[in-house]
Amino acid sequence: MSFGQNVTATKIELLKYKRSSQVAKMVQKILDDKREVLLKRIDEMINDATKARGDIWNPLQDIYRSVNDAYLSLGTNTVDSVAQSTPAVMQVEVTVKRVVDVSIPALTVKEIGTKSMPYGFADTNASIDRAAKQIKTMLSQICKAAEYENSIFSLAKALEKTQKLLNALENVIIPQYQLRVKFILSTLEEREREEFVRLKKVKAVIEKRKA
Repeated sequence: MSFGQNVTATKIELLKYKRSSQVAKMVQKILDDKREVLLKRIDEMINDATKARGDIWNPLQDIYRSVNDAYLSLGTNTVDSVAQSTPAVMQVEVTVKRVVDVSIPALTVKEIGTKSMPYGFADTNASIDRAAKQIKTMLSQICKAAEYENSIFSLAKALEKTQKLLNALENVIIPQYQLRVKFILSTLEEREREEFVRLKKVKAVIEKRKA
C-alpha cells in the first residue's frame, strides 16, 4: 500500500486501517521477540567462539612452527610436493542447521582411508610428521571455531535485517496507520456534527411552519 495516496474518509476505510494497524503491531511484537532471541544467541556464540579460538591458538602456533621447520630443513619444493601428492585422510562434511530461522552451515570432520601417514618417509622428516599429526588432531576444533565465526556473521546479518524492519514499522508504517485512523475519525465526527446542525435547522423550520 502506498502512503502517498489520499485517504477516503469512510467507515469501511476506518475499519481497514484499524485492522492494518493491529496486524502491524502484531508483526512488530514478533520481530521484537526475534531480535531479543538473536541478540541472546549472538552473545552466546561470541562466548563460544572466544573459547574455541583460545583452545586452538597455542596448538596452531605449534603447527606453524612444525611447518616452518619442515620448510627450512627440506626446502619449499619438497614440502609442497609432499603436500600435493598426499591423499586426503580427513573429510569435512557440511550440513545446514537452523538457528532462529537462520540457515547456518555445520561442519563435521570425518576420518577417511588409512590411519597411518599417507606419504612416503624417504623425502620427509620428523617436522612434517609432527605437523601432519597436529593438524589431524586439531582439524575438528578448527572447523568448530570457523563454524562459530560464520554463525555469528549470519545471525548478525539477520539481526540487522530484523532491526531495519522494526524501524520501518515503529517510525513509518504504524505512525502512518495511526494518522490515517485519526484523520478518518476526525472527518467522520465533523460530518456528524454538520449533519446534527443541519437536522436541527430542518426541525426548526418544520416546527415553525406548524406554528
